[in-house]
Amino acid sequence: MDPNVKLLRGFSTCDVSDALCKLKFPHGGVLSGLTMWSPDRQSGNTTIVGPAYTVQYVPLSDAAPKHPTHYIGSIPPGAVVFVSCPTPTPVAVYGGMMSTRAQASQAVGSVIDGRFRDLKEHRNLGYPVFARDISTAPPYGEVKVSAVQVPVRVQSLGQDVEVSPGDYIIGDADGAVVLRKELVNEVLPLMRQQVEADNLGKE
Repeated sequence: MDPNVKLLRGFSTCDVSDALCKLKFPHGGVLSGLTMWSPDRQSGNTTIVGPAYTVQYVPLSDAAPKHPTHYIGSIPPGAVVFVSCPTPTPVAVYGGMMSTRAQASQAVGSVIDGRFRDLKEHRNLGYPVFARDISTAPPYGEVKVSAVQVPVRVQSLGQDVEVSPGDYIIGDADGAVVLRKELVNEVLPLMRQQVEADNLGKE
């Protein structure tokens, strides 16, 4: 296991955002609008932590060629699948079969910057899914996967957040945040200090 993942599991998304704000990282790394839908809807003790495995969707009209293979077959164990769909579309870019395959690859969860479908299937799997919204329609005829394991941009209004392969994604009932891999060593001590201070205040 990535030693940073083990350490980050001891903190919440709010802890991460607090520390990133102290480092002047925009909006504390929050992935605005991306919330937990499975296994519960923004409740329970589910937490995901892992390096991002990025998937980039673009409109069919985009000049970029379609990615030659399906991304779901190359997810590394322990990863958080981060699916980017920067073009607003009513269709789903992720479904139950994807979670089945991701779980078999030992991914820890999926974060969809767009819509997904098959909500009951994800919940039956007990597989964590964070997303912007849900849909019933498949992506065919609207969008295509253009690249895998490349930097992607989050579509949240008022934000300009980049998620790069290997950046850490942390998600829980409060939402999801991105922690750039190069900032981990600065963020961990800040979070420890804050948690210790909070604990002292409760005594």
